[in-house]
Amino acid sequence: MVGIRSYGGYVPRYRLNRMAIFGNMGWLNPANLMNAQGEKAVANFDEDSVTMSVAAALDCIKGFERSEIGGVYFASTTAPYKERLNANIVAGALAANEMIRTADFSGGLKAGTSAILAALDAVSAGSANNIVVTAADCRLGKMGSPQELLFGDGAAAVLVGDEDVIAEYKGFFSSGYDFVDHFRGANSIFDRQWEDRWIRDVGINTFIPEAIKGLCEKVGLSPGDFSKIIYPTYYGGARKKINKVLGLEPDKIEDNLQAAVGDTGTAHPLLMFAKALEQANPGDKIMLVSYGSGCDAIYFEVTENIKKLAPRKGVSGYLGRRSDLDNYTKYLVWRRMVPVDTGLRGEEDKWTRWSLVWRKHKVILGMLGSKCKKCGTQQFPEQRVCVNPDCGAIDEMEPVYVSDKGGKIFSFTSDMLAASINPPAMYGGVDINGGGRFVMDFTDCTLDDLAVGKPVEFTFRIKFYDSKRDITNYFWKAVPISEEAE
Repeated sequence: MVGIRSYGGYVPRYRLNRMAIFGNMGWLNPANLMNAQGEKAVANFDEDSVTMSVAAALDCIKGFERSEIGGVYFASTTAPYKERLNANIVAGALAANEMIRTADFSGGLKAGTSAILAALDAVSAGSANNIVVTAADCRLGKMGSPQELLFGDGAAAVLVGDEDVIAEYKGFFSSGYDFVDHFRGANSIFDRQWEDRWIRDVGINTFIPEAIKGLCEKVGLSPGDFSKIIYPTYYGGARKKINKVLGLEPDKIEDNLQAAVGDTGTAHPLLMFAKALEQANPGDKIMLVSYGSGCDAIYFEVTENIKKLAPRKGVSGYLGRRSDLDNYTKYLVWRRMVPVDTGLRGEEDKWTRWSLVWRKHKVILGMLGSKCKKCGTQQFPEQRVCVNPDCGAIDEMEPVYVSDKGGKIFSFTSDMLAASINPPAMYGGVDINGGGRFVMDFTDCTLDDLAVGKPVEFTFRIKFYDSKRDITNYFWKAVPISEEAE
């Protein structure tokens, strides 16, 4: 049986009220008021599509051995690298074996479902198994544009395999059209779109019903036979028309998360799918539909194994873990849409020494430490000599990954003089659970959230960005755990 073994989601902590955006930019386009309801999820200053994908994938593989991972597929239209396999960065952060299949999927908003289909094909053919498919986007609309209000940031992931499947793969239908509605050239930062009626009437209202009907014909079902049908569109009128044309009841249509998150691009169908699986029951028939230069429609049937899946944060957990971003200009700075002065320290030339990165890539990406086979002392980063003064064994270490162990704050400080686009910079010593102490940055928090002895979890983030050479460097940071999260 081939299908989905697990799922995970990620929504960034910060939410920006759309009226705050409109309050700053509504003078340019007053008609944007119709798009100013609710809030959008905003990636932190140290997040991008890779880090969000890692977060969703870690949520997805909770309860699974990382050694089981047989592939990592990454889908995004906002990947930080055009020539450096982004999927390898994700796989490294997951501490996956390096002798696996990795691939990037891009070029259109249905890239996430295309990656799922590729994974399903590979597993069905027996050429790979337990493939993590993760999708994320951090798309930008120009200031004052509808896209600025409608787009949100987020990620989702699924594990595709042939054992203990929670949602069995039953069939698909795909279409591919060079239909240009949203587009970005190779050197473009901001999304551009053609006229709304064109997108809605010729695109969405044509291709999505075609995909749903096409899948139903292939598998011998009607749209009403499905417990949930998932398709992305933020046009309310288009959703009503599609539902009416297909005779779909409102309770069978998965909420599009527009009011709480926004359209997350490539990730959005998978994000809605992960949310639907949180409430799914054995026997439920789920249709997952993507839209973008055509459609993919995939049919899954939920199995009894969904009751055995270990609890995870999921989309709902991250939706509940929110904090207001009440400063519109901070959002602009975080997305590098406006230049700012970070002081003389911000002008330091940040070289990336790739030979060093390669030698330490498992430490940097996977947070690899070591554990003494003689006395059991754990240390990070990995060492040849045991740090236990009563041991001191040499070359008697076994590898241990500590990214999922968490820790406690040993010391902390805030620094207003450090070059940061989110001052003050906060960092300090962290005692890693099981052994080891390391100086780490703190993120997704305020100074009031920090206290000696407070537990933290580790999150994969942007360490620094070299704007001169367009290089993004990653490492792990510490996030204080609130009492509610515990």
